[in-house]
Amino acid sequence: MIEARGLTRRYGDFTAVRDVSFSVADGEILGILGPNGAGKTTTIRMITGFLPPSEGQVTINGRDLFEDPVEARRMLGYLPENVALYSEMRVDEYLAFRAKLAAMKKGDQHAAIDRAVSACLLGGVRHQIISTLSKGYRQRVGLAAAILHGPRVLVLDEPTVGLDPNQIIAIRELIRDLGRERTLILSTHILPEVEQLCDRVLIIDRGRLIAEGTPKELEERSRGRSHLTVSFKHGGNGLANGIAERLAALPGVGAVAALDEPGRFRLDVEPDQDAREAVFQLAVGSGLVLLELAEKKVSLEDVFVRLTQDPAAAAIAPAPAPAAAVAVAVAVEEEEQ
Repeated sequence: MIEARGLTRRYGDFTAVRDVSFSVADGEILGILGPNGAGKTTTIRMITGFLPPSEGQVTINGRDLFEDPVEARRMLGYLPENVALYSEMRVDEYLAFRAKLAAMKKGDQHAAIDRAVSACLLGGVRHQIISTLSKGYRQRVGLAAAILHGPRVLVLDEPTVGLDPNQIIAIRELIRDLGRERTLILSTHILPEVEQLCDRVLIIDRGRLIAEGTPKELEERSRGRSHLTVSFKHGGNGLANGIAERLAALPGVGAVAALDEPGRFRLDVEPDQDAREAVFQLAVGSGLVLLELAEKKVSLEDVFVRLTQDPAAAAIAPAPAPAAAVAVAVAVEEEEQ
């Protein structure tokens, strides 16, 4: 559905985005992550046609976004981070105005507005003045405007920024529903949103694409250690020091650290090792009561921090397979350089 090839954007001597390529399949959700200033928003603006690339090409369903912009943009809906609304208009009036800007046929406008209002749960406020709406409802109005013309691709840049927890939950549910009907590209700085909503993830850092894959693939690719939290009843019967030494001697166990209460430890486990059975056997053989044995796997947050804080780790990350799938481009918000 979307293909970006060799996207590069320069501002004088500064290169904000360098040779970024990816593709997004019909009906998928893609998340784009990166620290502030990484080039995420610049990439989003290039794939929506709001910013021409210095080099590279974007196609939407085979249409070149810059050589055939009118037809390409008909298939695209875009919600920027700071959505521009006319606050003195009522919701219905604003959506009618946007329908005219989209050159929709007059006979189709009313039905399209009704569909967008229903999809974005705006029925109770459709006759209300926009300036009187909460930020969450204003985001919904922006979403309704973005889907008004029935685009096949929807690009959302930080759709939950500035919302309270209840509003975030509501917008996430709305995004999930919208993603069932169209390709979605989502930009966010909230990592749980990526894990909850996205089929695939891109991580951009210093203007380059440094990792690509499903959240699970990226976690497995990180090759980081896992951790075990272990605790014994009554602090191991006063034998805490001896227990720590015996835990450290188990196969696959690296460092052992005592935690906040007697008999409770954190074990660093080597990559591709599982020390849980050995810990259990140690407890049985020592006559100890095992109260806790919890494993913490590498998370997407661990992967993100590792790749964006350690350039060497990003450099040796396996090259991503060609992306046949994409939907919502989830990007962590970047500050403009």
